[in-house]
Amino acid sequence: MWFVFALLSAVFAALTSILAKIGIEGINSNLATAIRTAVVLVMAWVIVFITGMQNQIVGLSKKSWIFLILSGIATGLSWLCYYKALQIGEASKVVPVDKFSVVITMILAFIVLREAPTAKTILGGIFITIGTFIMILK
Repeated sequence: MWFVFALLSAVFAALTSILAKIGIEGINSNLATAIRTAVVLVMAWVIVFITGMQNQIVGLSKKSWIFLILSGIATGLSWLCYYKALQIGEASKVVPVDKFSVVITMILAFIVLREAPTAKTILGGIFITIGTFIMILK
């Protein structure tokens, strides 16, 4: 089931890039990010209330709060940088560089989360790296 959600995530991320590139034409990229973030915020809370999960807030640990806040800061910074790059660059070049986060995530997973690297993950990371650099060459 995780694969279905991951694939849907990829499809929606692709749509996000194309829709954003069209939507940010002629406006400040930070304003565009703020509008997008407001929509995401409302949508996320609607889903929390529809699924009845709002009661779990009181049970969150201090560690969860800290890391979710840090994750939110990282997300915000990522989106601000992404929208600026998308506004001034070509989507077909910006998006592959943005998706290089896959390789960075793999490396951090090995170091921080102590996930075991396998030949497949290392080879996949190498291919993604090569592909990223091929995409941005003129």
